[in-house]
Amino acid sequence: MTQTHIHTLLADSRYIAVVGLSDKPYRMSYQIAETLQYYGYEIFPVNPAITQWKDIPAYPDLLSLPSPIDIVNVFRRSEHLAGIVEEAIAIGARAIWTQLGVVDHTAAARAEAAGLHMVMNRCIAVERARLPQAP
Repeated sequence: MTQTHIHTLLADSRYIAVVGLSDKPYRMSYQIAETLQYYGYEIFPVNPAITQWKDIPAYPDLLSLPSPIDIVNVFRRSEHLAGIVEEAIAIGARAIWTQLGVVDHTAAARAEAAGLHMVMNRCIAVERARLPQAP
């Protein structure tokens, strides 16, 4: 995906499910989700080990989410990506974004074949900060 496509995806999105979001402020998933909130995205925590994140209800999986999702941001190990891709396809997500170190080319090909945009092994907060309108 080109930088222009990435910027368009981020500019046109509003709802982000963060899979593997931790309720511990020192964890990177927590910090990235806070940054995305700062930029105005609505965050949907997805983690069966927590019930809420910053007073926002958490969901055990993507299939439990109450509303449509633009981007599924993944903070799980690479071996979990195939299952997350299947759930993202099932809920009609527009894109899957994996954080640094999360790579599965077979899962990425499956997502793209289903029509989802795939951004892999990149930090969503860094890319969002690069947008011209970023504060």
